[in-house]
This record gives sequence, C-alpha cells and structure tokens, in this order.
Amino acid sequence: MARAGALACGRPGLSVAGQRGAKAAGHDGADLLFAGSIPELYQRYLVPLIFEPYALDLARRTAARPAGRVLELAAGTGVLTRAMCSALPPGASLVATDLNQSMLDHAQRIGSSRQVEWRQADAMRLPFADGSFDVVACQFGVMFFPDKAAAFLEARRVLRPGGRLLFNTWDRIETNEFADTVTTALAALFPADPPRFMARIPHGYADLATIARDLAAGGFKATPAIETLAARSVARDAQVPALAYCQGTPLRNEIEARDADCLGEATRVAAQAIARRFGTGPVDGGIQAHVVVVDKT
Repeated sequence: MARAGALACGRPGLSVAGQRGAKAAGHDGADLLFAGSIPELYQRYLVPLIFEPYALDLARRTAARPAGRVLELAAGTGVLTRAMCSALPPGASLVATDLNQSMLDHAQRIGSSRQVEWRQADAMRLPFADGSFDVVACQFGVMFFPDKAAAFLEARRVLRPGGRLLFNTWDRIETNEFADTVTTALAALFPADPPRFMARIPHGYADLATIARDLAAGGFKATPAIETLAARSVARDAQVPALAYCQGTPLRNEIEARDADCLGEATRVAAQAIARRFGTGPVDGGIQAHVVVVDKT
C-alpha cells in the first residue's frame, strides 16, 4: 500500500502483466539512456552527492601508475575525466569515451583543465588499435555494460602489455542508504510493478566472485586487487537526493514508462522518505563501492 498522502501511480487500465511486458520491451534501451534533462540533473545533483570522492580516489590510483596514454570508459559528464586532468602528469594524454553523446556534450560544455579527446564509443566495441593505452579507467560504468566479459576483453585488447585496468562499482544497494530509501519508497508508489533500476543496474554488480570471473573471461590472468571503500553522501536537504535519483538517472525512464504524469509525485514521495529516515534539514547517508585493479600480464 502507498503511504497516506501519496497516490499509487501506474498506467490506468494496464494490468500487472501488461506493465511488466511494457517494461521488458524497452528494458535495455531505457537502462542505458541518459538523454533530455538527465545529463544536466545528473551533473548538478548526483555528481556532488555520490561521485566526487570516488573520482578523486580513482584519479589518484590512475596517476600512481606511470602512463603516457589513458583511456576512460563511460565518462558520463566527466567527473573522473576532470579529476584525472588534475592528477595525471603533464605529458600524459587522455581519451574520454561514453556511449551517450548527450553526456559527452555536457562534459565538453563544462570543460577541463587540459586537452581531452572526447569520443563516442561502445565499451564492447572500442574504436582503437590493439595495445594503444597504458591505463584504462572506468568510474561506475561497468554495471551498465550488457556483456561485461566482452567489455573487459576489449579493455585488455587496447591495453599495452603490463597495462592496467582500474574501475569502481557500487556495493549492494543496502549499503547505499539514499538509493535504498528511494527504491523502497517508489515500491510503495508503484505497487503493481516497482521501479528497480537502482537495485538492478547501479547496485547490481557487487558480487566480488562474479567480477573476478568476468575479468578472467575477458582474458585477464592476474588476480584482481579489490578494495571496498565506504564514504558519506551529504546534501542540504532531502529534496536533493530525491531529485538526483528520480530525475538525474535512468530511474526517471522507468518512472515515466509506468506513468508519464507521476515523475513529480515520485520525487516528492522519495524526498519524504529520505526526510523521515535522515531528518528535515541537511541529510547524511552512507555510500559504499568496490575499487578493482588488474594488470594485463
């Protein structure tokens, strides 16, 4: 049941089976689509909320490895790109790619402190020659790759011998408190077919044994080094994480697929749930991710 004061949303007249069928029909595309106002809201709300501390960490790890040429996968609006621009030595070159041109366009409008080559590219079919890069880095992108072993195989292909792949991936949704709270709140608003994007994709690649198996299937023979890092997600009020998740990620696509008129109500319900759990003033929630490093031997 939806809480008092919240409307249960969903397409009138569409059965549960019909809603699930409609969801399945566009599932892959909707999960990968960062378009419309999503890139702007993603950058404004989600980047400072959860991405910045992990970008600084991954940039530091990338810079610790001598590298003449660095490739970034799934660069999004460029939070890791800009961190690497500051961390890498002056002689290093940086190529930043993403599947969504709209995200790269937004990243380019923000700009960077050094020259970056921006390229639209599919991580599973990289348009680069074998052995082109010293380091391949990816900030919270691997979860979106439909075939992760294929993407790792491509990353290994474009790495030089002795090159390094670094990436991070979110831990289970239960360890990421704002995402978990929003997902639970939306389940009450859409009881017939709860939007599960956050649990299914961003927080759906947290099993360390699965990650190790996929890397091995992608040709990496070395044992990956995996570190779990906890951090804090802080915002001025509950509305910020509600906007970030409901309108600045493909969760928005799931909400609008169920009821195109319910995005505002979904955001309001998410904000209320966050305020109930974390307070009506500034909010502070836990976040947690795995950092993975593996070399091409």
